[in-house]
Amino acid sequence: MNTVLIYNPRAGKFRYGGKELIRRAAEILAQAGHDVIVAPTTGPRTAGAIAREHIARGAGLIVAAGGDGTINEAAEGMVHSAVPLVILPAGTANVLATEMKLGSNFLRAAGRLGELRPRRISIGQVTCDGGRIARHFLLMAGVGLDAHIVYHVSAGLKAYTGKFAYWVAGCSLLGRRLPQIQAEIEGQKRECSFALVSKVRNYGGDFEIARHVTIFDDRFEIVLFQGRTSLRYIKYFLGMVLRRLEGMNGVTVLRGDHLRLSHPTGRRVYVQIDGEFAGHLPAEIRIIPDALTLLVP
Repeated sequence: MNTVLIYNPRAGKFRYGGKELIRRAAEILAQAGHDVIVAPTTGPRTAGAIAREHIARGAGLIVAAGGDGTINEAAEGMVHSAVPLVILPAGTANVLATEMKLGSNFLRAAGRLGELRPRRISIGQVTCDGGRIARHFLLMAGVGLDAHIVYHVSAGLKAYTGKFAYWVAGCSLLGRRLPQIQAEIEGQKRECSFALVSKVRNYGGDFEIARHVTIFDDRFEIVLFQGRTSLRYIKYFLGMVLRRLEGMNGVTVLRGDHLRLSHPTGRRVYVQIDGEFAGHLPAEIRIIPDALTLLVP
């Protein structure tokens, strides 16, 4: 099989000895019968173009090695194609790998390729900034509080400390007033300061927020958090740690495949997908059925 190994040289596991890890992964794939082409990304949002180009040349499998952002970018170039995508975890959070129980060991995951089977899945699509930006996502879209953190996280600190950089960015919000988001979900109108639109249970690699959804579902689990200041989120964080979010005052859990979100006049509200900044409100988020083939255990 003609297999393209796309990897992000700046991903967490590749900061030190990355070329050797990629060489060994390519060797594992070759021993399993794959004709491997190694294709490093050359900057943000280049993985999709690489995947699209190689599929046009007849590639039979795309292997995305990196964090959830790199996997998202590769998938962007594969939407509606029949070519399967397989992931090798090498990033900060590795939410998709955790969700699929692939583990965090990069080379061990490469060695498990023969155990994986193709599943056709739906994905999410977000259109934001008044329709000027349209992106797909495998895992989740976050609007409001967590997207603000994603947007303001220090890339340099993230490169050296991983998830700690997100905690630093989050602490900068303590005590601040939050813009209120208007969400319309299948005819229901709600107000919140953070909306999570998810196809996975795992959040950030360590926690669970949406607890009744899987990557194979054709509907989102939508979790809305009310609160006019960030101090309210201390309670929500404790609820998340204790797995008691659902039922807490101020938390609403819904199911749906389409929603619209708008922002208050004069306030900029951020949108993130799969842990990467995507744009600003207003936004529309919908399910795209039968969109991608993913290799899963």
